[in-house]
Amino acid sequence: MHTQVGIVGAGPAGLLLSRILRRAGIAAVVLEHRSRAYVEQRIRAGVLEQGTVDLLRAAGVAAKLDRDGLVHRGLNLRFEGVNHRLDLAALTGGSVVTIYGQTEIVKDLLAAHDADGAEVLFNLEDVAVSGLSGERPTITFKRDGHTQALECDYIAGCDGFHGVCRPSIPAGALTCSERNYPFAWLGILADVEPSTDEVTYANHENGFALLSMRSRSVSRLYLQCDPREDLAAWPDDRIWDELQLRLGTDDGWRLRRGPIRDRSLNPMRSFVAQPMQYGRLFLAGDAAHIVPPTGAKGLNLAIADVRVLSEALIAALRDGRTDRLASYSDNCLRRVWRAQHFSWWMTSILHNAPGADRFARELQLAQLRYVSESEAAARSLAENYTGVAPV
Repeated sequence: MHTQVGIVGAGPAGLLLSRILRRAGIAAVVLEHRSRAYVEQRIRAGVLEQGTVDLLRAAGVAAKLDRDGLVHRGLNLRFEGVNHRLDLAALTGGSVVTIYGQTEIVKDLLAAHDADGAEVLFNLEDVAVSGLSGERPTITFKRDGHTQALECDYIAGCDGFHGVCRPSIPAGALTCSERNYPFAWLGILADVEPSTDEVTYANHENGFALLSMRSRSVSRLYLQCDPREDLAAWPDDRIWDELQLRLGTDDGWRLRRGPIRDRSLNPMRSFVAQPMQYGRLFLAGDAAHIVPPTGAKGLNLAIADVRVLSEALIAALRDGRTDRLASYSDNCLRRVWRAQHFSWWMTSILHNAPGADRFARELQLAQLRYVSESEAAARSLAENYTGVAPV
């Protein structure tokens, strides 16, 4: 078997890359070790930058997004019992974010693959990549008990942080930078109308809280907690009470409550592997970098990687130009490290670090007051939140 681009991983990055390449006349095969049902049900991020929305539209998979996505022109910061709204559109000259769940993006992309007759191989075992420094890198896998090999011109590693592609790069070829945060997020998905029209970030003495949404009838909320927290110790009433406490304001604002359909514990970490390429293997998304979710950058970084990689692969395979492939990693990493800094900054001003003293607390409040009172400071947050310009 042979294809021009073998794509490991059927998440949004891998599926979108496949879609863009196939529309440009380039053969691509997507391989995934999980089932289709698992991939379609994974609950992930849902705040999309304008550049992400634009690329999904250009790929012809945004009809449902345009119909059901929630456009947000601002966001809320809450601290000291007061809500402060930042007008993202006014601060950035019109940039906004759109709320649309990653699960829905994956479903839209898979539906497009089905309509095009583009096969995605699910339920694979023993997926491995080899020959990365040669002209015919290979993906081997077991399907229905039979081992098969797929020769490729190039391989895209879109298989996430725990995938097989990054570990297949020889030792010493990558430099990995990592930071683990001393807290986690307890996240819930609840069948209740969101209590605010826009995403709300709260700094409270008990810890961080976030009020977001997936649709007009489904709320997504988070609480800062210990990474070793036992979810069994958090019944529904305790979760809602703590969310009300941290998100509450002095004017009597009340949180809407409803049935919790899903809860999870999400550790917080930063990770960057560089360069994001080795030989004919190119890493994209979580396979190359992880950001804490505070800045809503993870999915958007993955889509930005796909934009750069798809353009480079099209230039190489259709036009015979490999200069864009050679600069792929450098182009992506500038944006990755900007997003890492923003995510770290948002995390540092909104979360309570274990053992932090009063001095640290006052520094947080001083920074939050500055953002809420200074147009220049608010503009910096807004520009980063809605997305820096493409490289």
